[in-house]
Amino acid sequence: MMYDTILSRSFSRNDQKKLGYGAIFCCLLILLSIFTALKSHLGALPALTLRLTAADDHKMLLIEEKSASQEKELVTVQKNFTRKIEPLCNVMDPRSDYCSITGDVTVQGSSSTVFVAPSEMLTGNDSWTIRPYARKGDETAMSPIRKWSILPSAVASQPIPICTEHHSVPGVIFSTGGYAGNNFHAFTDIIIPLFTTTRHFGGEVKFLVTNRNPRWLQKFRAIIENLSKYEIIDIDNAGVNIHCFPRVIVGLKHHKEMTIDPSRSPYSISDFRAFLRSAYSLKKENAIKLQDGELKRRPRLLIVSRKRSRSFTNIAEITNMAETLGYEVVASELDSNMSRTPEIVNSCDVMMGVHGAGLTNLVFLPENAVLIQILPIGKFEWHAKVCFGDPARHMNIKYLEYNIREKESSLIQEFPLDHVVFKDPVAYHKHNWYLFKSRYLDTQNVELDVNRFRQTLVKAMELLR
Repeated sequence: MMYDTILSRSFSRNDQKKLGYGAIFCCLLILLSIFTALKSHLGALPALTLRLTAADDHKMLLIEEKSASQEKELVTVQKNFTRKIEPLCNVMDPRSDYCSITGDVTVQGSSSTVFVAPSEMLTGNDSWTIRPYARKGDETAMSPIRKWSILPSAVASQPIPICTEHHSVPGVIFSTGGYAGNNFHAFTDIIIPLFTTTRHFGGEVKFLVTNRNPRWLQKFRAIIENLSKYEIIDIDNAGVNIHCFPRVIVGLKHHKEMTIDPSRSPYSISDFRAFLRSAYSLKKENAIKLQDGELKRRPRLLIVSRKRSRSFTNIAEITNMAETLGYEVVASELDSNMSRTPEIVNSCDVMMGVHGAGLTNLVFLPENAVLIQILPIGKFEWHAKVCFGDPARHMNIKYLEYNIREKESSLIQEFPLDHVVFKDPVAYHKHNWYLFKSRYLDTQNVELDVNRFRQTLVKAMELLR
């Protein structure tokens, strides 16, 4: 109260305000000087931003605290934290388990174990056991697949074995077991996922094959050799050899049947088909493009024949009808001879066949070719769509379906038209795969009604214009 009286006598009201602002400003300068002097001892301090603002008709000096260095430090910590908590293995995918381990990685084939040295990638004492085959939900396929353990050194019950073979490129562990003997499964379960997982290495990767199938590896040798520059390692029979890598992948990335999801991969199914054309030296990139009224060039029609089941019993009749429409017809079973099958398929513009693994060879068709899938009795619509219909469209292949009628099926020789086998296949097999397979897949042949089927071949010809 006494100081207020002295100030009021000595200075005017405006002078008092000026003195007040000056005192505040001097205090701030003193504080900034102290902070500057102690900066080296206190570390990074917040930057002080001064600004004037109006409030209640008075000018007020505000101090904002803003630390760029602290923000940068926080972002760095957040980034590091995100990277550290990323798991080595993704076992949540419904179709395939997949592990990617970078650092000092040791592979012991005799115990089917991948040992992981301490690194920032490890978040704790987690370990994983997976089967490296991309059909996780199918017990029949998965049960024979060898289990592999991924063990951080902290949880291993033994010291990490000493390396006997050092590799300078990554290694990929995958199985050629399961349904690999079936052509459809060979591509959708192994070959396409193997391409998706390893193509970006440019051949600088080694394949460690478990459940090794020599016939399978020989059949697809051209594909394997174009994905890896190195000899395959039969890891199950490695014996006392201990293999060490800078990175190991266990399992393969699978998206969906017979295709690649480009949102989850740098590659598309078109890239895969281009890769196949290169691997097998296929010459025909595009299907024939017919002009209206053109008679000189004849599109090639491939009839995929089968010997045991779902075979055409009137191929000669189908061939004659197709030739009258202007097709050059080729009939082939498309066996396991991969030095011949890709070339035959690639030379054709239209491929037709009953639903089955032989249609998997559509991967070798040229761009804008036509696939005709014949659906036998048995409610095959879902299988047809998932296995070949949707993949064909992703592959830039035009797609047609032909549903046979009862009189075109060999089942008519065993059952009357009003039998549940024809009227309600689902009620007949009751979702029992083995009953479905034995009745509709293994014991049914097709005799096409050529007059009815003619319109499908006419439509295919139109799609080539």
